[in-house]
Amino acid sequence: MNIEDIRAYCKKLPHVTEDVKWGSDLCFCIGKKMFCVIPLEGELRITFKVWDDEFDDLSVCNGFIPAPYLARNKWVTLVDLTVLNRKELENYLKQSYELIKAKLPKKLQK
Repeated sequence: MNIEDIRAYCKKLPHVTEDVKWGSDLCFCIGKKMFCVIPLEGELRITFKVWDDEFDDLSVCNGFIPAPYLARNKWVTLVDLTVLNRKELENYLKQSYELIKAKLPKKLQK
């Protein structure tokens, strides 16, 4: 997948907005809360939130690292996109979206 494929997938999810933060990071948000971050410069990497019990395993798995600045909140960065197929990556992005959405106030979740 390339950045446009990822962008198209994220934008298909309900109520997703995109924004450029910190000058060079494309962020996809639900309710103004990020669920996916992609740097616009350098190599393609994707940062997203995972389940707490997945974090330890994924952060040491080939192709993943703990996300800089976000690891304490159980975010990982996929540094080698070849370790996941399209469906697996879409599942992680959808999971991240749902995890962030679940933390929004009930009024915003509707």
